[in-house]
Amino acid sequence: MLGNGVVGILSESVNKWERRVPLTPSHCARLLYSGRDKTGVARIIVQPSRKRIHHDSLYEDVGCEISDDLSECGLILRIKQPKLDMILPDRAYAFFSHTHKAQKENMPLLDKILTERVSLYDYELIVGDHGKRLLAFGKYAGRAGIIDFLRGLGQRYLSIGYSTPFLSLGASYMYPSSAVAKGAVISVGVEIASQGLPSGICPLVFVFTGSGNVSLGAQEIFKLLPHTFVEPSRLPELFGKRRNLNSPRTSKRVFQVYGCVVTSQDMVEHKDPSKIFDKVLDSLIFSRLLCTPEHYNPVFHEKIALYASAIVNCMYWERRFPRLLSTQQLQDLMRKGCPLVGISDITCDIGGSIEFVNETTSIDLPFFRYDPLTDSYHHDMEGDGIICSAVDILPTEFAKEASQHFGDILSQFVGSLASTADVNKLPAHLKRACIAHGGALTSFYEYIPRMRHSDTEDISDNIANGHSNKKYTVLVGADDREVLDQIIDSLTSIANPYENHETLSQEMNKISLKVGKLQETGVKQEFDSKRTRSVLILGAGRVCQPATELLASIGSSSSHQWYKTCLETDSEEQNDVHVIVASLYLKDAEEIIQGIPNATAVELDVTDHGTLCEYISQVEVVVSLLPPSCHVVVANVCIELKKHLVTASYVDNSMSMLDEKAKSAGITILGEMGLDPGIDHMMAMKMINQAHVRKGKIKSFTSYCGGLPSPAAANNPLAYKFSWNPAGAIRAGRNPATYKSHDETVNVKGDDLYDSAQRFQIPEFPAFALECLPNRNSLTYGELYGIGHEASTIFRGTLRYEGFSEIMSTLVRIGLFDAEAHPLVEHENRPTFRTFLCKLLKIDTEAMDEVLIGEKDITERIVKLGHCKERGAALKAAKTIMFLGLHERTEIPVSCRSAFAVTCHRMEERLAYSSTEQDMVLLRHEVEVDFPDSQHTEHHIATLLEFGRAKNGKMISAMALTVGVPVAIGALLLLVNKITTRGELRPIQPEVYIPALDILQAYGIKLMEKTE
Repeated sequence: MLGNGVVGILSESVNKWERRVPLTPSHCARLLYSGRDKTGVARIIVQPSRKRIHHDSLYEDVGCEISDDLSECGLILRIKQPKLDMILPDRAYAFFSHTHKAQKENMPLLDKILTERVSLYDYELIVGDHGKRLLAFGKYAGRAGIIDFLRGLGQRYLSIGYSTPFLSLGASYMYPSSAVAKGAVISVGVEIASQGLPSGICPLVFVFTGSGNVSLGAQEIFKLLPHTFVEPSRLPELFGKRRNLNSPRTSKRVFQVYGCVVTSQDMVEHKDPSKIFDKVLDSLIFSRLLCTPEHYNPVFHEKIALYASAIVNCMYWERRFPRLLSTQQLQDLMRKGCPLVGISDITCDIGGSIEFVNETTSIDLPFFRYDPLTDSYHHDMEGDGIICSAVDILPTEFAKEASQHFGDILSQFVGSLASTADVNKLPAHLKRACIAHGGALTSFYEYIPRMRHSDTEDISDNIANGHSNKKYTVLVGADDREVLDQIIDSLTSIANPYENHETLSQEMNKISLKVGKLQETGVKQEFDSKRTRSVLILGAGRVCQPATELLASIGSSSSHQWYKTCLETDSEEQNDVHVIVASLYLKDAEEIIQGIPNATAVELDVTDHGTLCEYISQVEVVVSLLPPSCHVVVANVCIELKKHLVTASYVDNSMSMLDEKAKSAGITILGEMGLDPGIDHMMAMKMINQAHVRKGKIKSFTSYCGGLPSPAAANNPLAYKFSWNPAGAIRAGRNPATYKSHDETVNVKGDDLYDSAQRFQIPEFPAFALECLPNRNSLTYGELYGIGHEASTIFRGTLRYEGFSEIMSTLVRIGLFDAEAHPLVEHENRPTFRTFLCKLLKIDTEAMDEVLIGEKDITERIVKLGHCKERGAALKAAKTIMFLGLHERTEIPVSCRSAFAVTCHRMEERLAYSSTEQDMVLLRHEVEVDFPDSQHTEHHIATLLEFGRAKNGKMISAMALTVGVPVAIGALLLLVNKITTRGELRPIQPEVYIPALDILQAYGIKLMEKTE
């Protein structure tokens, strides 16, 4: 059963509040869509749950099976420990087991694991090369914990007679996302900054212990309030101001709070005053000093806690460590008038570093009140003492975001765990995380039985074997477990000087303890953890602005939530992106970046190889919005300088030939990342892969896409307008087309394309009267999407408003789109449009010179020449000719040397959008799927409808948005290493289209999906 590639997800049933999941539906989709050969995962079976943050239907939609029976699963995942009856024999399980420290309450679980010959992987023990845990919820615990704590402080202060802005906060779980919760905290901060806090509770000092992810998460929320961080040494000075603030005659308010971050050296001091801690201390020396704890005194209670209003405990603790605050110490502090009001023990070590925290609390009842003077506990806010919080599942309050973050990392390991039966063949970081296998403890954890029979939690083998009776005291951050283990190993070697001399000398240099650098003023300097990355955009056309805006917004508050949610990353990892917009004309680039922060305009001629190399060398990713013929030049420089490249253009042969060179250079050339091609690929592959995962067979694939005027802007006879030069769109209407219909290949000649148009209606949008023309060779998409062998119908079409093709077909027959040079306009002597039209309609220009040519005349002439069989069609063509001004006595420009050029010139003038008119993009896929166990065919539909948007008095076209935003998303995914495939690439891989579609949705480009 082990290694069979079948993954199970257990429901979380121990705690009613536990709504987290180890893998979200999007993670499951990536694992399943990429195929077992690549991911190692063949199937995913999810136990049904009515309270899980992601509904069962969302898992089912991406191809997971919903079943209570996980007996077919070789690997079973969960967040928290399962009940004993959930353990199936000879399987692999991964969850937070809390067994590696021989925790007494979890030993029955470990016994069950061993009895059933289960392979147990503990998330807590998956550690990277940097010595840090890879799978953790630390920051989410810190964020949720302090928000709940601030809310509790508001209630506690009210009970002792003070109204504070904290009272308006809700609990973390009451907010739909951490971004909304942060908004609420910011509102509290605004009130503090404007209205102030009562002087009777000030200075309000928050003490944070530790510097790991838990502490950083809590500090992240705290920093949303108006604040100043002070060093521990300044606390007495700060507290001295309290006397002035609390004078009975003052009503002074304080408009900020204070923070103080304390680490190991702030908690103990040497009894010999001559021996002090350096600000940056080698950890091995630190470990040697602490090997003799009798030489040190705990000082946290008198140097830190004495001045604290609130303590946020985020420091890892074990029984061999000194307590942060004992019951006796707290009693002494209260007698001295300590301002301490509450403690948030986010680490939730019961009876541990905070001795009097003797029970866990729950999300719905997060506080108890402890009265140290009577040593009594109460479950209310009224009365003497301090409030304490010790919730052990805080991250589940932000269940969706925490699950996304967790699963983004876990999904990288699941394939190895699911497809490997032999633990010894696993990567080192996973092998080390395996506590038990085949009914026995692995070699890393053979110490557990000795710990079970010991009064201490000393994990040193030598000490456990009785070689030394000394106990070692070490304080490290909450997330420095690997560092802690290294220190303990070194201390063991120190205690046994005759063993492992070589190992000791090697390990001594591995351990480092980082202490924040302090400023002479005593105020901790706030360092910006963000790193700026750069993207070069070549070309300053209409598409450039939306692409620039999206990329330049990374790091700003406007992108905060969609960036974190869609990319499944912590907000603190959101780096600023600097965008360089390069254009042949500097003015064009400057117009693009106007009002956009983090953007620079430069003048660049891509034929200037030296300058092109100079700019590309400065960035991580290049986006080419240049004409397709320029892409190869840019791509070769990107390969030379090892920079990723993104384009929205079709991948032609010249770009495909660069695949191996790009792979060798270790870069990705991502093409076809626009609308069509681009979004159409991504929507298609999502639908097709969803069907294939469910063992479905694609019966029919039809796709329709069109850039159109909005109905209000379709105010001309063609009901069509151009966002840019119409030549390309007109030429596309003369291309031949091939598609497959009911297993029959259909070929349409270019000259017959307009005549092949068919009426097309969308039930969801009955007001749209549309028609559809075949779009080039649809069969290539059958090959690209992997459905050519199974789909009997494969069709891609271009959408226009009804009547467009009939008019264009007539104009073609008249000769208005002939590309050959015309004798009448190839000389310097310029004719008028009227003269040129008369020539095409074979009207005697001399006879008609003094006569107005009107709609009726043109209609009759078109019919007479046989260009239309029906007068109605001829009349529509005549109205179009009149609207374009082809009957006017205006001189034709010298640049127009053919009928095609003349018509394009007039269309560009007369069919352009005004500054206030909207365009529209409509993309629709329809996929028919047959399933082996069903007599019915499912009809899957996905639709994108986007309109141009007015912004700052300027209209951004829907076409520019739906091309510019995807190409920017492609650059972003490469910047944050979400795309790992190298070489030439289209957005048909799950690693591209899954996050890209999520970001599109979050950015406001809505995709509608349904199944019939």
